[in-house]
Amino acid sequence: MSYIFKKCSNCEEHWVNREDFLNDPAIEIIGYQVNFDHLAEGIFLFNHSCRTTFSLTAGAFADLYQGPVFTLRATGSKQCPEYCLHKTNLMPCPAECECSYVREVIQCIKNWPKQV
Repeated sequence: MSYIFKKCSNCEEHWVNREDFLNDPAIEIIGYQVNFDHLAEGIFLFNHSCRTTFSLTAGAFADLYQGPVFTLRATGSKQCPEYCLHKTNLMPCPAECECSYVREVIQCIKNWPKQV
């Protein structure tokens, strides 16, 4: 049995690796559900062109970001815009927060060049 990165639960299309998944113009990131206790276990939500929404953990994409990762969380402070509390908000976070690297990963996914 060969490795499959992700398989659509509706149409059963599959992607052998992450690059194939990210390159596919039929895939769009639409949300993020934070897991404050374990950031890598947060959930990225994707729409597929067959009208299915599915998820992958943030950890499956963490290495896309190569910048600084802060050690303290700013949630609840004046510095925090609370983007992580709204699953459809995919904006980058300006706060120096341990969660902000995930927001940068989202930008990498959103701006990934799609195959035509």
